[in-house]
Amino acid sequence: MKTENPEYVVLVDEQDKTLGTMEKMQAHQEGKLHRAISVFIFNSKHELLLQKRADEKYHSAGLWTNTCCSHPRPDEAPELAAHRRLKEEMGLDCELKFAFTFIYKAHLDNNLTEHELDYVYIGVTNNLPKNNPAEVSDWKYISVNELDTDIKLHPTKYTEWFKICHAKWHKQLFGKNAPQV
Repeated sequence: MKTENPEYVVLVDEQDKTLGTMEKMQAHQEGKLHRAISVFIFNSKHELLLQKRADEKYHSAGLWTNTCCSHPRPDEAPELAAHRRLKEEMGLDCELKFAFTFIYKAHLDNNLTEHELDYVYIGVTNNLPKNNPAEVSDWKYISVNELDTDIKLHPTKYTEWFKICHAKWHKQLFGKNAPQV
């Protein structure tokens, strides 16, 4: 799969030391560890804003996931990438607080592998998204209890990284210890 204007990701080691850059598709084909961002937006009712990835996405198409996720560009700070992609994917901007990083590796469709050092950010807004249909086919707010139940009953409806992040960091994202925004 080649794109007309290839995007590049930042390759890193497990301590987040920059090792160089690589074309995004190549990094996913080779399973190279690279920097990523994930954004979790809540409303004042403590419901999480989920997006359904567009059917045209090169992997995990049509699956539900966190509010937005992507990769920082070379020489772009993760927090700036989080704000940029939140605006580009969901038409939203709000204060974001850094929550944590985690590393995961997941085999996806189309013979691709996500191997990411993911920076997770949390924000709160009651503004409704204006999603970019090239990125997002649908969105919804969901309570934490409903989400927990639905992931257990229908795990194949969700992206791999979202399920990993949800399971591993549930208390930091949704519990009493969640960062206050």
